[in-house]
Order: sequence, then C-alpha cells, then structure tokens
Amino acid sequence: MGVDPATAWRAILETHADEELCGALADRMREGRLTFGGRLLCPFLRPFFLDVTDEARVARAAQAMWRLGEQFVRAAASDLALMREVGMSDDEIALARIDPGPGPASTAARADAFILPSSLRFAEYNAESPAGPAYSQRLAELFDASILMTAFREAFDTRFYTPMNAILEALLQTWREWSGGTATPAVAIVDWREVPTWSEFELLRDGLVAMGVPTTIHDPRDLLFDGRALVAGGRRIDFVYRRVLINDIVARPDECGALVEAYRAGVICVANSLRCKIPHKKAFFAILTDDRFDHLFDRGDLEAVRDHVPWTRMVTDEVAGRVRRDRERFVLKPNDEYGGTGVMLGWEMDQSAWDAALDRAVGGAWIAQERIDVRRELFPICDGSRVVERDMLVDFAPYVFRGRVSGYLTRLSASGLANVTSGGGQVPAFVVEPKIASPA
Repeated sequence: MGVDPATAWRAILETHADEELCGALADRMREGRLTFGGRLLCPFLRPFFLDVTDEARVARAAQAMWRLGEQFVRAAASDLALMREVGMSDDEIALARIDPGPGPASTAARADAFILPSSLRFAEYNAESPAGPAYSQRLAELFDASILMTAFREAFDTRFYTPMNAILEALLQTWREWSGGTATPAVAIVDWREVPTWSEFELLRDGLVAMGVPTTIHDPRDLLFDGRALVAGGRRIDFVYRRVLINDIVARPDECGALVEAYRAGVICVANSLRCKIPHKKAFFAILTDDRFDHLFDRGDLEAVRDHVPWTRMVTDEVAGRVRRDRERFVLKPNDEYGGTGVMLGWEMDQSAWDAALDRAVGGAWIAQERIDVRRELFPICDGSRVVERDMLVDFAPYVFRGRVSGYLTRLSASGLANVTSGGGQVPAFVVEPKIASPA
C-alpha cells in the first residue's frame, strides 16, 4: 500500500521554511481578494484530498438531492399544506406563489455533508444562495500553483473543479431557458453592501464581464422599478443573480420592493427564484425521511439519498418526547437560519439545558435531527509565522449547479460546527490518485 496523500504532503511541508510558506500564502490571498469580511479565508497549508471513488458517490447522492428538491418545489408550489409542512411563513408562501417563469427553482445549490470512508451524510441542503464558488476556485488555483503542489505531483495526479466558471455558465443557461433566446442579458448581482462576501461578488462580476456579459453589483436599495423595467445606476437590468436572502426580503419589504415587483411583473429573470425557499427549509429532510411523502418523488432519486439523509422532524410534543431521552443522539436546529446560528448539540449539553431547549422549540420553527458521524483530520495551519498541526472537523459541501456537481466548499473548524461565519476556515479540495510507476 502506498503512502496516503496527507502523509506525503506533510513530508513535503517539512522541507520548507514556515515563515516563507505562511507569508506567501497570506500575500497571495490578499492579492486574489480571498477574504471574508476582511479576514483571510485560509490559514491552512494543505488542501482536502478526495479519491475518485468518493468523488463518484458524492456526485450520485448530491445530484439526486438537487433533483428531489426540484421535484418538491413542483409538488408544493401549488399546495399550501405541503408548504406549511416545511414551516413556510405566510410571507414566504406569498413570494413562492409568484410565477418565476421557466427554469429551475435553484440554479445553484449546495449539499452540506460529512464524508467518511464508510458513510456520506448530509446535514442540510442550501437551495437558496450558496456562497463560496468563486472563493473555492481561486483557492484551488492558488494551491495548484504552489511549490508544495509541484512537489506533490511527482507522486500523485491531481485535479480540481472550477465552480466559479460552472456557476457563471449555469446562470446563463437559466437565462436562456427563461428568455427563450440567446441575447446577452444585463446582469446584476444583488445583495446588501455590508455583507462579508462582497469580494466574492467582485470575482464573479469580473468572470461574467470576461465572458462578454455586462454585469454590475448592487444593493437592493439601488434598484428602481417603473412598471416596465428594473433599473440601477441608470442601466436596465434583465437578470438578477440574487444573493440577498429571502429572509431579508421578507424582513425589509420596502427596501426590496423594486426587486420583488419587477419579479412579479415578469420583466426580470431571478436566480435562484423565490420558490427555492421550499426545499431550502431544513424541514425538507423531514419530508425525505417520512414515507408518507414518498409518492412526491422519483423512486430512484429517493433511494439514492435514503442512506445519506438523517432522520429529521419538526419539533412537536410527540417529537420532543422521543428525543428528550436520547439527547446524545440528536441536534436541534432552527428551521431556517444560516452560519450555524442557534444550533444546539445534545451531546454537548446537560439534561436540564436540553429539556429547556426542547420546551422552547415545541411548536416553533425548530427541527430535531439525528446525530451524524463527522470527519476530523490533522491539518497544518499558520499560527503567526509558525506552522502547527491541529485536529479539525471537516465539513464537505458539494456545489450542484443545474443538477451537476461542480465543485466543493470545504470548511474546517476546531469546534462542532464548521462554517466561515462562525470563525471556521476554508480549504480547496483536490481529487487525487497515486501515479502508477512505469515498469523498469
């Protein structure tokens, strides 16, 4: 058996000066705008390695998940009871009932998972506004050009996905499907000015402009709708790549009014559409793990994800009674939050705190979900100018753009939650295979 990739990388790393490696990594990330709210994305000095077998099983399951999400949108968009089943609010239902025109509900999605040699388990499905594809590609390009990777490739074949390129093409495919033509749209990437991912919007804008697609970035408050056209900065907009969250559209209706009214009037294409909230709710997993709803889905797709989705339910008195006695086996999550907000891990709480959390959750917008096995690995990290190894939790999230896995967001954390918002770091993912030695 040959040396595993992480061990081989570690041996290469030991032959280089710590200060030189850490300084070069930081400088190149700053030059590449790889920052999140001003903080460098990646203090780590090794990618995540994926073998071809794992690559294939991830693709099968994640692509089936995307198809199931689209099937559920088609079933629920005209079925009030189904939208209530996943905890949609009145305002969210009203937005979901606006006809978006042709195209998928989720041009871009992400299935957040933990992958182990013996298991692949999804923790949730981000069907609304998955961040990070540009960051992921640029980090991979940065690592691919490093002296460490040059040495590593002497023993391993490597490749990486280009999710930024893939999402740009997926967006244009959605535009062509919606418009029924091939005309080049005027695109606006729309989110609040103060969001920490603004530097990623700039990378995506530059990518679209390089493809010959005029693209600008706007705050929702910049938009004006006169009943015929959506305009920002004196320029008509045909297509909105919506990064502003539906939660914010609901909470700040006046500031998002022009966007919603232009969407309602059918004069703009919006990706992801406002129907994407239906499978985005964490209670979507409750639908997938309850055989009462099997008839809504393609049997083959359902079987493809059955072993990868943890048992999930909205918290009722009955569900609370079931999970109260086994807190070591369950997690509580808000049905619709981001960045790990509000997540409570039963095995990290005492019984009285768990009981109190369940009592608050009953009848509210909360889910209980079965605990899943997580992956941990040692990663070299820059601690100032020194390189040290730390045991990190690895959250592995395949991007699915219009039904195809197109890359991965890989986040590391020392805690039980892995996300950039709560202070985790990001690394690129590489598919690796040992090189076959030539016969003497």
